[in-house]
Amino acid sequence: MARHWWKALAILLLLYVIIAGFTVKIPIIGTNGQSSRGLFFHVPMWICMYTMFTISLVYSLLFLGKYDLKKDVMASSAASVGAFFGVLGFATGSLWATYTWGGTLTDDPKQMCTAIAILIYLAYLVLRMSIQDMDKRARISAVFNIFAYALLIPLTYIIPRMVDSLHPGSATTPGFASKDTDGTMKLVLYPAFIGWTLLGVWIFTLVVRYRKLQLKKIIQ
Repeated sequence: MARHWWKALAILLLLYVIIAGFTVKIPIIGTNGQSSRGLFFHVPMWICMYTMFTISLVYSLLFLGKYDLKKDVMASSAASVGAFFGVLGFATGSLWATYTWGGTLTDDPKQMCTAIAILIYLAYLVLRMSIQDMDKRARISAVFNIFAYALLIPLTYIIPRMVDSLHPGSATTPGFASKDTDGTMKLVLYPAFIGWTLLGVWIFTLVVRYRKLQLKKIIQ
């Protein structure tokens, strides 16, 4: 039971984030109004996505070093969970944009670049399903995964900060940190980072366990 303390922590943190996220008093920032509460869900899901994609990259590199199929299982599982949270992050961001930008899908550079990044990882998952040979699939997808990660950071972080955008934190639109003078949003946001990331790791362990059982059946 002691090994699962972090799962209990994830549940407690997420309960706190959900309750406080909808009830805590927040500053009215620009045209965001109460929709700024989306910050407690949208941004932490991106953090979880980045964490999972980084884990996936590490295991892809480890696979290419030793060609251990178990490492490929870890890499693909992390990428799947990362893509899942990426889609959730994009969906919550699009919902937020509906109320602040006047449209669910806009020509905002960060929204477009993020969509491209997520599509690249979805292509990675489709690529894996299209190759039947396990060894060939593992090698090709590991290389693809490295290039996908190399594009992830520029597309979702560097380029949007260099161009004009409605998105907070861009070159022309400041973030929320300077407006949160009382720190009320930080009291929810930082636990949200930890809670959503722990949830992602929890899902990752379950996916890995399932896929390792599948791999064992195939090898036998």
